[in-house]
Amino acid sequence: MTHAFYIGTAYAVTALITLCLIGWVWLDGHARQKELAELEASGIRRRSAPQKPQGDAAQGDSA
Repeated sequence: MTHAFYIGTAYAVTALITLCLIGWVWLDGHARQKELAELEASGIRRRSAPQKPQGDAAQGDSA
């Protein structure tokens, strides 16, 4: 095995692993976005989303 072959193989394996990780993260992010959309469609909201007024609690204490 020559030195150049070893270096080339190392770069190729590194590139393959990097591309696999990028693909995995992209697919996982797509799946999480789909899950979030389904949850929001069912009425579940994120805590960081603006809150809608809820009856008397939105008008403050009158006592």
